[in-house]
Order: sequence, then C-alpha cells, then structure tokens
Amino acid sequence: MIPHEFVRRVAALTQMTVLDVAEPLLSREDQHHLTKVLRAEMDEELVLTDAAGSWAFARVVERGIERTSEVFFDEPEAVVSLYLAPLKGDRSEWVVAKACELGVSTIVPLLSERLAVKFRGEAREKALARWQRIADEASGQCRRTHRMVIAAPVTPNEVAPEVGVADVGGDSSLSGLCALAIGPEGGWGPTEWSSEHRRVGLGTTVLRADTAGLIGATLLVQHRDGWSRHDDTLHVGNDRNT
Repeated sequence: MIPHEFVRRVAALTQMTVLDVAEPLLSREDQHHLTKVLRAEMDEELVLTDAAGSWAFARVVERGIERTSEVFFDEPEAVVSLYLAPLKGDRSEWVVAKACELGVSTIVPLLSERLAVKFRGEAREKALARWQRIADEASGQCRRTHRMVIAAPVTPNEVAPEVGVADVGGDSSLSGLCALAIGPEGGWGPTEWSSEHRRVGLGTTVLRADTAGLIGATLLVQHRDGWSRHDDTLHVGNDRNT
C-alpha cells in the first residue's frame, strides 16, 4: 500500500530546496518562482528538502512559507553511477534529467577519445553547472530528497575496473553492477578500455547514445536493492499534471 505521506507529496504544488528544513527560508529566486511563476496561492502546500534526506511539508503564507509538519528523513538508496560521455546539443541534459527521475545517484562526465563536442575550459564548466542545475530541478519534480551529484570529469583510464562498459555484443546481464559507462556518438576507441572492464550489451539493436544512457540508467536502478518494493518505503513520483 502506498503511504499517505507519499501521495500527499505528489499532490503538493512543488518541492523546493532550503538550507534548514526545520527553519526554512526561501531564496529570493525561489520566492519569485513560487509566487510569480507557479502563482502559488495562500495556504497552498509544498514540500521542502535540504537535498540530504530531510524533508517536511509547508504552506504558503503572506511573507513566504511556513513549515506545517515534523521533519522526516529518507534513507539514501544504494549508490548507482552513470559515466556519460557528453553528447551533441541538449541530449546530455535530457539523459541527466531522466537519470535523476529514475534514481541514479551520480553522473560522471566521461572524456572519451571520440567526443563530438567541445568539453574543456569555460565550455566544460558551463556544461557541468547546467547539468547540476537540471538535476536539481528534476529532483524537485520527482520528489527526490537526496541530491544527484554531477561529479568531476574523468577519462576511461581513470575509471575503476568494477564499472561496466556499454557495448554492442556485450554481456546481457547487469547483475552485480552499480555503475555503467555510456559512450559518445562515435562509439568507443579501439584501445580505450582495458580487458578488466566488463562489456555490457543493452539490447539487440544499435542505440543512439542518449537512448543508451536512458536504458543503462533504467537497468542499473532496476537491479539495485529495493527497486521492487512491497512495503511502505516507496520513493518514486511524478509531477502533479501527469
């Protein structure tokens, strides 16, 4: 049975991040978003979180918000990481948002040798900041209370051997894996990965890189302990207009 608190969280106007859930204060930007963009009405309910597991219900009042419940805490899920080679256009951002909705813990930008985009210097820093902002926005929409982290970029030779590598013709099972590397549009270089890394197939067809990211994230989370829930610890969600 789905717990009442979860249904209430889904029905809330939005979820916002604050520094202290017990004594919440909205930033000027969030206050503007709440009143001018969402057009929140007096006494309308929202969810607050510190992005570290703590959360509570609150209501809109004349000068901001007011907490209306005790502070709850969600235990973090098992860590699931996606190593993602940056893609053209906004395709990486799409994968980031969907991976966040699915419950991926960390996305690590992967500097593969066949990258089709510029990912260094100022362009890299802007992209990383945007990925994190998109992840934070997606967290609010799907009611995550633990932040999905965008980690520092790495090259394949810096990736631990226990990380699987998505590749055509690879092993059909992700059993035992908690991290998967997704390549760029041009595929992997011939000597990019050592024999220590397990090759993982994602189906019987050739996938676009962004589709591979989505499928890989789904399969990783599905194999994580706790994905199939039969108790009152369900932590999934959608926005209120779907």
